Amino acid sequence: MTSSDPELFVRLAEHLGLDQACTRRGFIRAGLGSALAWSALGRLGAGAAAVPLIIVEQAEGLLVADATRCVGCKRCELACTEYREGRAQPSLARIKVSRNYNFGPRGQQAGVGRSMGEFGNLRLVQDTCKQCPHPVPCATACPNGAIVAEPRQKTRVVDREACVGCRLCQRACPWELMAFDEEAGKATKCDLCGGTPECVRACPAMALQFVSWRDLSRAVPARQPMLPVDAQAAGCQGCHTIKRR
Repeated sequence: MTSSDPELFVRLAEHLGLDQACTRRGFIRAGLGSALAWSALGRLGAGAAAVPLIIVEQAEGLLVADATRCVGCKRCELACTEYREGRAQPSLARIKVSRNYNFGPRGQQAGVGRSMGEFGNLRLVQDTCKQCPHPVPCATACPNGAIVAEPRQKTRVVDREACVGCRLCQRACPWELMAFDEEAGKATKCDLCGGTPECVRACPAMALQFVSWRDLSRAVPARQPMLPVDAQAAGCQGCHTIKRR
């Protein structure tokens, strides 16, 4: 099964109550290119050998950080969890400063010999979600289609009803930016607070900004290898070539 199978598109349109004349472009623009819709498409074509493609609409904004301005106060981490969970728990924050404090964004093993972080070059680094373009690693890895595009900003968010706490999304994110709420047993990630990020408002040094989306996924060094997506590679090659780190 591929995204170009017209019969499956018609069947899925009927299943979702859409006009059968809906084109593939209109199908995706209508928000049905999300992981949830493609999961439905996969169920309708259950006899097919290939894994259905997971297409998530491109986000409209993202957070960018200026490491030269960061003073290491970590108010951004506190603002994140206080706003989203109602408790001060930096380990659950979607923005990561604490883990980079001493050794930089590549962690202790890679950073200690490179003089990165506070112990080396005195620079503090804030890691933020890249709002990846298709293919979205965390959405691709999720077996339940629990990572979808939020309707307004198209931010990649976790559907807590669908999340089963398997943590595959954490393993899939090359920058280890998925968080996990141990109390709830659910994954969580940056949702940009609906377009007015609390971390940006809390930063006293103006080291964070909310800007129009641009692709940072190729420019920022990964913390861990990206999970292979060989099952979907053949279908993706029609649009682009998957680059491996």
